[in-house]
Amino acid sequence: MQLTRKLRSALAIGAVGTSLAFGLVAPVTSGAATPSGTITYAEGATASPNYIFPYYSSSWCSVANTSQFQALMFRPLYWFGLGGSALIQPKLSTAYMPVYSNGNKTVTITMKGWKFKDGQTVNAKSVMFFINMWKAVPQDFCTYAPGSGFPDQVASARAVGQNKVVITLKTSTNPNWWTYNQLSTITPMPDTWDLTSGGHKANCAGGAYGAASTIVACKNVYNYLDSQAQNTSTFTGKMWQSGADGPWMLTKFDNLGNATFQPNPKYSGPQKAQVAYFKEVAFTQATAEENALQAGSIDLGYVDTSILTQPAPAPGKAGPNWGQLSQRYNLYSGFPYSENGDPWNFGGPSPNAAFVAQTYVRQALQTATDQNGIIKNVFKNYATPTYSPLPLKTPSALSAPINNPFPFSLSNAEAMFTSHGWTNQGGQLVCTSPGSGATQCGAGIAAGYKATINFQWASGYPSLDTTNNAIISDWGQLGVKVNHDETTFNAIFGSCPIAYATTSTYDLCSWGGGWLYAPDYLPTGDVLFYPGAAFNPGNYSDATMNSLIKATLTKSVKLTAYGNYAAKAVPYLWVPNGTGTAEVIKTLKSDIGWALNPLENLTPEYLHY
Repeated sequence: MQLTRKLRSALAIGAVGTSLAFGLVAPVTSGAATPSGTITYAEGATASPNYIFPYYSSSWCSVANTSQFQALMFRPLYWFGLGGSALIQPKLSTAYMPVYSNGNKTVTITMKGWKFKDGQTVNAKSVMFFINMWKAVPQDFCTYAPGSGFPDQVASARAVGQNKVVITLKTSTNPNWWTYNQLSTITPMPDTWDLTSGGHKANCAGGAYGAASTIVACKNVYNYLDSQAQNTSTFTGKMWQSGADGPWMLTKFDNLGNATFQPNPKYSGPQKAQVAYFKEVAFTQATAEENALQAGSIDLGYVDTSILTQPAPAPGKAGPNWGQLSQRYNLYSGFPYSENGDPWNFGGPSPNAAFVAQTYVRQALQTATDQNGIIKNVFKNYATPTYSPLPLKTPSALSAPINNPFPFSLSNAEAMFTSHGWTNQGGQLVCTSPGSGATQCGAGIAAGYKATINFQWASGYPSLDTTNNAIISDWGQLGVKVNHDETTFNAIFGSCPIAYATTSTYDLCSWGGGWLYAPDYLPTGDVLFYPGAAFNPGNYSDATMNSLIKATLTKSVKLTAYGNYAAKAVPYLWVPNGTGTAEVIKTLKSDIGWALNPLENLTPEYLHY
């Protein structure tokens, strides 16, 4: 999204730098220009926005929908990331920094009094609207994790006057985690959205937190807004655009995902838009976007590494540009604040479910995944290896480095299978020693079962196709058969395993971007791995993992133990994380420099000609 947390696909531009220092704030630069001209931005192939409501479930929790579409119009309580910084940006936030008291059990939020496009003040009631909805339908918000944060940890929440919200927690919290992973996810919402079917007014925004009548009202409002948010013909309508408190408003949108934004005259923040139009252009294939770049019809775009003729000099640094673009565009790269993993499905009805459930199987397949070879031969050094859920650039104050527990070795991977009762028969591994003993295949695997994986990934990206075909080839040498197919980025959420969606027969899925730590910026694992979390893609559940995660939510505990355990448990297949290959037309200027923003958010208000 947000992270998210959002799923990473399209790329965003900003200044060089990748640090994420919690508890610190970053300065904001400012520029002014008369709005003129048009900036065109290429959406990721098949990753166009298709949901507008900023209270989004895991099915809509993509960067394409959130930080690169919704956030241009609807600003969150706290804004993170500007240029190359991932730090909190107080001047770009709709509220002043929160105040913690009562042993970190009371949180006080004071609003700045910005305006929505319809003239309503962004106030305490606007915040309570979102909080009340979270209480009513928690499972329908992407970052919900049962037992932690909103709403399960909240004893009470109330508006105090027009500008303050006071939240009382049941237990003491880690203020960094609560600000970075809970308050950061709240988007104030206007009264004009407090509607039910047929446009009838409700009282979700003004109701008492937790009251039965408020919960009923919020459920009805959510059902109505959720249905409208999937109807692209409503996106530019008066209701949605009345809630714009960001620097942009949406004036055109089609069902392909092409979007046109214009400056929002009611934006109260410090940086106004400097161009007359910002356009997001949809593509179905990376090659189609590359053709548009060659024609010069895109100002900000992306090229697949397959077309680059020379490698990056080092991860995060751009090498020579593609010859066809070098005269007109500059090539940039950088480190996203994310991990890249393909989730294993622990909850679906696949005939291979018992196979995937074995930890040693996932460890063997991880050992048979040649990340360094893929980085060199597919990504041309525009990627880094992934060993755990922690981003490569996780600050040392948060975690020690996570080492690779499973270096690439087909012979070691083969030994992991043969030591657990598998025999290669005719090129495919067959279970010849069923049972749950230390030297047997594992619980639920019958004698004669042939090692098989059903794998699906997002279409339209040559480098993703090459990556996954290379993995399949190496696994085939072990004797693991892989059935695979492709679908669009947006459609993959309907077929990949999503929490509580136990109908998928896929054992492994890939949308090609992993998990970006936004809008919950502290890289804890509650949303990804807690049982019942709104975005636990494979329904993963592990008591030790839960305990390690919980410790990071209540006090300032380093994430090292959690990161190391997740690396060895392999709840995802860890794969290389792209560092980005963004193209910027040379005539475009930026007040905050150029490179890739680690949180991949879009701030086109800082761009001009």
